Amino acid sequence: MRETIFTKNAPAPIGPYSQGVRFGNTYYFSGQIALDPVTGNFVSETDVKLQTQQVMKNIHALLTEAGLTFDNIVKTSIFLKSMNDFPLVNDEYAKSFSSGVYPARETVEVSRLPKNALVEISVICAK
Repeated sequence: MRETIFTKNAPAPIGPYSQGVRFGNTYYFSGQIALDPVTGNFVSETDVKLQTQQVMKNIHALLTEAGLTFDNIVKTSIFLKSMNDFPLVNDEYAKSFSSGVYPARETVEVSRLPKNALVEISVICAK
């Protein structure tokens, strides 16, 4: 049984994909970049810390829509324009997991992200 997850509190998809999909007890959320869901613009073009904060807010909005919390995340994928930004992104990312229980994760540097974002994060959750 498949269900599409959508909230106006996270940026609308910029292509032919869903914000999230639930299949059984597993939730797959598309990668989030630092777009403000109201304006559709980046919160900052150049500040990776501010971008990461917005990405985590967008993920939170999707989790809330699905009745989940950060504790339900079992896997994250982080894509960075520059691995030099890893410490700043890592610090902001960690703040969202207040329980201290972290999901499995990989972080990779990529040559380019949608709309020239500095960071993109996708998550998989289980309920």
